[in-house]
Amino acid sequence: MAQYSVNDLLYLMSRLRDPQTGCPWDLKQTPKTIINYSIEEVYELADAIESADIDDIKGELGDVLFQVIFFARLADEEQQFTFNDVVHTLCSKLVTRHPHVFTNGMLYPSSDIGSEDNVKKTSESSASHIDEAQVAKNWERIKASERAKKNRGGLFDDVPLALPALSRAVKLQKRATTIGFDWPNAKGALAKLKEEVLELEALIDQAEQPDLPDNFLQRVEDELGDVFFSAINVARKMRVNSEQSLRHANKKFVTRVDAVIEKLQQQAPEGDESDDLSDINANNRKVDSEMLNDLWNAVKHEEKPS
Repeated sequence: MAQYSVNDLLYLMSRLRDPQTGCPWDLKQTPKTIINYSIEEVYELADAIESADIDDIKGELGDVLFQVIFFARLADEEQQFTFNDVVHTLCSKLVTRHPHVFTNGMLYPSSDIGSEDNVKKTSESSASHIDEAQVAKNWERIKASERAKKNRGGLFDDVPLALPALSRAVKLQKRATTIGFDWPNAKGALAKLKEEVLELEALIDQAEQPDLPDNFLQRVEDELGDVFFSAINVARKMRVNSEQSLRHANKKFVTRVDAVIEKLQQQAPEGDESDDLSDINANNRKVDSEMLNDLWNAVKHEEKPS
């Protein structure tokens, strides 16, 4: 059987949304009801990419594409725009934002400019004289022009509030760099992080005092937020993806705790078949923090350098 195409996918979507013969679940969906599914699919794609499983990546990319098709179909039914409009808007935007690649301002070479080989050579020559940093600067400059045309003159006007806080922090910091509001290097960002940690430490010391002010917890929340924001700034200056770094830390934590539990089980008295740490505690096998810390350090020592 021949491979399905994007046109087949669009037809499939029309079948699912057919008022007479479509799927009852799909027919009930609206943009607001499927947005959470779309977000979940993107996270599942991120997991698949991190696992480096090609089949999973292919499948999850398909699920993300289906969400795009679904949204476009809903808009088409309301006569707002079509999937082809989405593709046209995307291609137009990317051509505009890559003038170093599309030197004639068009996706395809113009016949009056010369042969395709000449245009290709011109594009390659133009692209070879620009580095990644300059591309990023041009990208932000072009986006600023686009914001001005949409009457979004504020520096952060198009940074969505609905973004996860970590991702939004990165975008806000990157946007601030366009007006020179940035640390010259990672050491400056790290110094700010240390400063914020000291302020948080002062509040933690104060927490042990009686008669705390009514706004104390709010102050702690504010200082913790400053620590998180500053840590993200350090990651950005070191060209580390904050989201990916935290996801890796989560995965590493789970692996290490599982290894600690396994060591505890190996030390359990004969006949004790506890499955996890909570079962061990429930069976009155008290595990003190010092022992857990020793086991944690042992697990870290046994890890292979990555």
